[in-house]
Amino acid sequence: DSDLSMRTLSTPSPALIFPPNSPGFQNGRGSSTSSSSVTGETVAMVHSPPPTRLTHPLIRLASKHQKEQANIDRLPDHSMIQIFSFLPTNQLCRCARVCRRWYNLAWDPRLWRTIRLTGETINVDRALKVLTRRLCQDTPNVCLMLETVIVSGCRRLTDRGLYTIAQCCPELRRLEVSGCYNISNEAVFDVVSLCPNLEHLDVSGCSKVTCISLTREASIKLSPLHGKQISIRYLDMTDCFVLEDEGLHTIAAHCTQLTHLYLRRCVRITDEGLRYLMIYCTSIKELSVSDCRFVSDFGMREVAKLESRLRYLSIAHCGRITDVGIRYIAKYCGKLRYLNARGCEGITDHGVEYLAKNCTKLKSLDIGKCPLVSDTGLEFLALNCFNLKRLSLKSCESITGQGLQIVAANCFDLQMLNVQDCEVSVDALRFVKRHCKRCIIEHTNPAFF
Repeated sequence: DSDLSMRTLSTPSPALIFPPNSPGFQNGRGSSTSSSSVTGETVAMVHSPPPTRLTHPLIRLASKHQKEQANIDRLPDHSMIQIFSFLPTNQLCRCARVCRRWYNLAWDPRLWRTIRLTGETINVDRALKVLTRRLCQDTPNVCLMLETVIVSGCRRLTDRGLYTIAQCCPELRRLEVSGCYNISNEAVFDVVSLCPNLEHLDVSGCSKVTCISLTREASIKLSPLHGKQISIRYLDMTDCFVLEDEGLHTIAAHCTQLTHLYLRRCVRITDEGLRYLMIYCTSIKELSVSDCRFVSDFGMREVAKLESRLRYLSIAHCGRITDVGIRYIAKYCGKLRYLNARGCEGITDHGVEYLAKNCTKLKSLDIGKCPLVSDTGLEFLALNCFNLKRLSLKSCESITGQGLQIVAANCFDLQMLNVQDCEVSVDALRFVKRHCKRCIIEHTNPAFF
């Protein structure tokens, strides 16, 4: 306590998180230590820790009575820290203003491995600056404990905020900035260059991001090991509409350790981009190219080079993929567990047959909106994929109750079945429910409950 009293301590106000007019901010409006707020934006503020003692006798008596009733103050420090660990960043900042003990506990380094901010009105750049400055108090200019930053849907996040993270958080391992469309390539390059331990990066919805690479300075400095310095294993670039094959080539060349890659609705990606990807990234376990309309059977031939390493594949609404592409995947990727081929109208019973006979450990399959798949294909699934847990047949016009009964009689572990907009009888649905008791059936038959 004596050491603490000799230092000037401060804590970010909840105004970092709540806009001045929000309900959660009303209690702090009368504080004498609060700075003035600007209408229409969230203001970052810094407050001194609460005083140790209250001088006014009436206030002192009231606080003493409240203290006697506050059972939470009887909890030991380790229990309080455990409770605080479940709070989001904004609530943790609020707890730090209750009393000196809570202040010291709320800023325990173990609670600041993660910063989580969400909302469109937050001045994220300023919030990150104030928070990192406070976390760097013991280690000037470097925040060694922070490993995860999640800033989702914060449209006011700019390159300045990411640059703050890059400069102050060298131990960062996970960064999620989904829906923050104001950040650019330069800011992302700074983060991956200055945070060598970064493994998880989510830039989904960041439409200005076109690739992932080191900065020029980092590339020159690390030229002997060029291409192996970015340790990212998980990369989500969903809805990065501007991403092209050239950008994917750059990503593949720099992120050779990728195991999870999601390119949903990256509509400019073609088979050529997948060819680049398979040259460098041979450890991919999960891959999504859903709604990439230029990906075809030739792209599946490239993806099949992953062989037994591939466990998850989503090719939903890739209309150029047919039975030929499915045969490539089934032949070489025998350990596939999840396949989403919804909307691939070129897939028929022949493709399902080849898939069922070669990928017998399949657990989840979505072949909805594939009008050429019939009961024959379901029979092959039922006789080969006994571990099937999730099956979606939504809008499969050729499916009947007979096919469902065959599946239910063989796949006892089925947990989810989607037969919406399928012509199946109530008796067939009851048969499924009777044989697969844990199965949740999604249907559009008003006679079945």
